[in-house]
This record gives sequence, structure tokens and C-alpha cells, in this order.
Amino acid sequence: MTIQTLLLIFFALLISVVLATYQYAYKTKLTIQAKWIYGSLRFITFFSILILLINPKLKTNNYFLVKPNLPILIDNSESINQFNYGNMVTEFVTSIKVNKALNDKFDIHYYTFGNEFKLLDSLTFSEKNTNVYNALNLTNSVYNREVAPTLLISDGNQTLGSDYKYIASQYSNAIYPVIVGDSIRYSDLKITSVLTNRYSFLNNQFPVELTVAYEGLLPVKTNLEITRGRTVVHRKKITFSEDNSTKIIAFTLPSEEVGLQKYSVQISPLNNEKNIQNNRKEFAIEVIDQSTDIFLVSDIKHPDIGALKKSIETNEQRIVTVYKPKEALRNIEEAQLIILFQPNSSFSELLQEIKKLNKNTFTFTGLQTDWNFLNKNQSNFSKEVTNQTELAGAELNPNFDYFFLEDLGFSNFRPLKTLFGDLTILNKNEVILDQYINGHRSESPLLAIIESNLQREAIWDAEGLWKWRAQSFLETKNHESFDNFMGALIQYLATNKKRSRLEINFKNIYYNNNSIKISAQYFDKNFVFNPNTTITIVATNLDTKEQLTSPLILKRNYYEVDLSTLNAGDYSFSVTLEEDVKLTRTGSFTVFDYNVEQQFLNPDVTKLSKLATNTSGNISFLSEAAQILENLVDDESFKPIQKKSEKIKPLIEFKYVLMLIIISLSLEWFIRKYNGLT
Repeated sequence: MTIQTLLLIFFALLISVVLATYQYAYKTKLTIQAKWIYGSLRFITFFSILILLINPKLKTNNYFLVKPNLPILIDNSESINQFNYGNMVTEFVTSIKVNKALNDKFDIHYYTFGNEFKLLDSLTFSEKNTNVYNALNLTNSVYNREVAPTLLISDGNQTLGSDYKYIASQYSNAIYPVIVGDSIRYSDLKITSVLTNRYSFLNNQFPVELTVAYEGLLPVKTNLEITRGRTVVHRKKITFSEDNSTKIIAFTLPSEEVGLQKYSVQISPLNNEKNIQNNRKEFAIEVIDQSTDIFLVSDIKHPDIGALKKSIETNEQRIVTVYKPKEALRNIEEAQLIILFQPNSSFSELLQEIKKLNKNTFTFTGLQTDWNFLNKNQSNFSKEVTNQTELAGAELNPNFDYFFLEDLGFSNFRPLKTLFGDLTILNKNEVILDQYINGHRSESPLLAIIESNLQREAIWDAEGLWKWRAQSFLETKNHESFDNFMGALIQYLATNKKRSRLEINFKNIYYNNNSIKISAQYFDKNFVFNPNTTITIVATNLDTKEQLTSPLILKRNYYEVDLSTLNAGDYSFSVTLEEDVKLTRTGSFTVFDYNVEQQFLNPDVTKLSKLATNTSGNISFLSEAAQILENLVDDESFKPIQKKSEKIKPLIEFKYVLMLIIISLSLEWFIRKYNGLT
């Protein structure tokens, strides 16, 4: 309590004495005993009321001990159970739970990791991927300001996420890896990678590159075969040794049939090879009989042109050819989509021919665009500009529902340059990216599509597209998300087919160690996205005829289903709308059996050892892990910490003071009435 509060309490005491004395001792005919009784009760009342008005704050200190934390991270992936180590891990975790000395010393928290990091529920060893980095990173974010040595129970073989060897420098506690697996090195052959294109054109050749690795001391020979169905399409003998343990085999295969073509790669196993699951891989390629020809027409040089071409051509079905306006005019019949990059007067004849042939276009404008020319030679949009420039940011329009587009975090992308002035869309349009100037939404769009009759057009009113593609790469470590965004836009613009009220999006090829997702969009008769319907998918295995029926779950502006429980095989499916069964879409896909967790023979002892060393921890194998528990119990650096909690509570919160006031007033009233006083 402060001095000021103490002085106030003193004056309250003084005032209460004076008032009580005045009322019952001054000029009253009561007996001395009565004066003391009534005066004391009145004093209690006055003093209690004044104390409540002063409302002093009472402070209490509580001291308690806090045990250090011990997070235990358990690898719950299939690789743990591959050679029957799952039971040993389960027994070890049970021994931790019943270890009284360890539980008395530490506050123990159990987590599992595989695809995801979560609190321990049960150990199934069924996760199809292992993300060690994510588990350690999330643990560090929770316990980085506390004493929390980390027990990591894993084989150290990571199949998903960033490399965990880089986390040691930022991890704030010691890591104690418990290695699951056999340290004995066995001879092993494995196919580490198969690289090929997703698409090939009919009657062409497509490249295939295989990487085959060998672990062992003695020289060995093996046979490599690639089959399509029962036909062997490629065969090769390979020799390995300790010094020559990796082979890269490159060749080409013919595209002879249209459609999805499936291939199998297999190497003959060694005698008594322990792990033969990694001796076989499957891949597929879709053979198409035509490509999408896209003209990119420009009269200037600009880095956006290269970024556009690379982004669009990540889909091998699309070929982008860069032309000058007059060159494009001579070949215009071949184009399915024409990209007009910063048009000027040299585009005059080309625009006339585009209008005549009803070609779809994608117009990119910027600082070198001749808007006076563009306003006169087309009727879909216009812009009154000055020579001034401004920086324009963007946000994805949440109401855009023509087709699914992922939000790449456009609001965080650096602003692009554009000419000052309002862009006006003169015909029916849908805005994809809203334009923001100085953080405020503009009336002008940055990206919009225009559809009339069977012609489609898009307008992008800014330059610096290459910066966005580069920024997307820095954030995601690849160009995939940006290229998918651009690809979906190009796919829409490159076709004139009538929009369907039920659109589906899926891949032809999936692997059962990854998500198998199919999405759909449903539009009402006015082509407005309808979020209030039920869409069901029925997937049928073409071999076993087994069916899986599942509803699609509503996301932002699309419906989605995850069919990751499907086994490997060929599937057909139908997506049906509950309120209109006639509105059904069908398709087919293949699920390949590839278990990345079965590709490992030994634990990654080297990486786990470095992780322990770099974080000042210790390493042990599962069979010796009891020693680590003893060391943790005996380690004097892990001690409970005494902490103090300070609690300040105002007196007005104490109900006893109010009760005291009520009791004193009631008692005084009763005694006065009993004695016949008013």
C-alpha cells in the first residue's frame, strides 16, 4: 500500500471515531454501556463505508516450483514399422510414462509427427510421409523460452518439408535423438528418381531419366527393364561398385497412342536383398494429338515477356511463340489465343484481323502502351491517361467464381507500375484482381475478363509481372503456385467452349503417398456460384468394382473432396448434384502405388548425430535408450525453477466488508428497537 492510501485510512479512522462519538456520546441520555455499544457499531459502519470508498489494494505473493518441460517427439510414419520396430517404439514410450523419477523431474508432453505434427493420440505408424523439420520447428516455437530438452524418436529419414539439419542453429534447447533402426549396412539397390514430361505429342519421342543407386561393397550387376503393360519397351544391364554407386540412365520412348500411358521401371534385386520395395517405380505420361498455340505479340523488349512465356509453357500442352505484330498477322489462323503486350499503332492491322476472326485475346498494358490508339481500335475497355505513373497493388476478388483461382497472397506482393488514370470496362466483365492505390481500393481493376458471345478477352493493367513470379518463388521455393494461377487463366482464355454450370478440376495421375483431391464448382442459372447445395462423388475401381461415395466439402468458392484413402489402381468417377441429378460430370484417373516410406533401409545416423552435437544433446539407439532417460534424471542442469506470482486485489472485491456493514447496521437497529429507541 502507498503512503497516500495509509493516510486516507488514518483519516477515515479519525472521521469514523468523530462521527460515532458525536452521534452517541454528545448530548445523549444513554448509559455508558449503551453509548459504547451503539458507538462501536456506528463506528464499524462508518469506517467500513469509508474504507470501501478509498478501495485500498491488497497484494499477495505466492511461490511455487515449475518443473522443466520434456517434449517427446515420436515418428509415427510407416518407415518405423517397415522392419517391425513399431512395437519397440511403443514399449519405449510406455516405459517413459511409468518412469516415476523422470515424471517427477519433468513435465512431459507427448507428440507424434508424420505428415502433420500433433499431440499423441495413438501410435499407428501409418503416416505416409515424415516431416522432421516441421515437428522440431513447431516444438521450438512453443518451448524456445523455457528449459525443455527434446527427445526425438525417429529413424531420421525425412520425406517431406525442409531439411532438418538446418534447424540446429536456431533450436534453443538440446535435442536427444533416439535412433530407430538397424545401423548395419546391407547391400541395396534402389530407383531414387524417375524424371519425365507430363505430356507428349502423338508420334513424338519423350525423354526419360532414371537415377539408380547402390549401397554395398562388392561389385554387382543387375537388369533394368521398363514395361508398358506386358511389353518391354526398354532394357539395359547395369554394373555397380562401391566407387561407382550411382547411375543416371537417359533415353527416349515413342508416343504411339493417344491417352494416358502407364509404364513400370524395375531393377532385378540382389541375392538376399533386404528391401526390394525400392526396386520398382511407376510413372505415366499423357499423349495428346495437338497443342495449344499461343501468340505473344510485342513491339518492345520487356522482362515480362520472358516471364509470361516461361510461366505458360510450364504446361507442355501450350506453345508460346513471340512475334512482332506483322509476323503474327501472317500466321494468325494458327493461334488459339493472342497475347497483346503493350499495344501501339503497329498493332492496327492485327487488331482488325482479330476482330474479323473473333480470336480470343489477353491484353497487357503498361508504361509504353499507346492508349490513344487502343481506345480507338477496340471497344471493350478504355483509359484516360496522363504521363504520370503510379504504383498499383492488388487483391484477389473473393467473389470471382468463373473458375477456381488460388490466392497467392497478392496483397503482400510489391506494387506494379501503371499509368495514372481510371480503367473503364465497357462490356460485361468479371474482376479477378482488384487494384489498390496507396492501400485504398480503386474503382479500376488490375485484372479482369470480358466475355461476349463466344469470344473471351482479358485485360491486365500494370507492368512488372516478372517481379511477382520471382517473389512467389522466394516465398514458396518454386514457381508452381504462380504458374498454376496463370495456367488457369490461359486455359479459360484459350477455349471458346460454353461454360458449364458444374465444373470439375482433377489430375489424371495421383500417387497414394500424396493427397488425392478433386474440386468442383456449381453455378445457378445466372452463373452465380451457389454455396448451398450438396455435391457427391462416386469413385469406382475399374478392376475390383469397389465404390467410394463421398460428399464434396465447401471451401471458399469451390467444393472439394480428398480421396487419399483410395488404393492404387485405375478409377472412373462421377460428380453429381443432389438437386439436379442430370447435371453430372465424369472423369477418370490413376493412383500409383508409391510408398516413399519404404524406400529406406537404414536410419540416417549421420544427420541425427550432427543434430545432437550441434544442439549439445546426446544420441542413442532405441535398444540403449534407457540410458538417456537415466542421464536426463541425473542431469543437474535440468532443475525446477521457483517462480513467484503476485496478485493484487482491490478491497471492494471482498464481500466480507459488505457483510460487516450489513451486520453492524442490522445489529444496531435491532438493539435500538429492543430498547425502545427510534
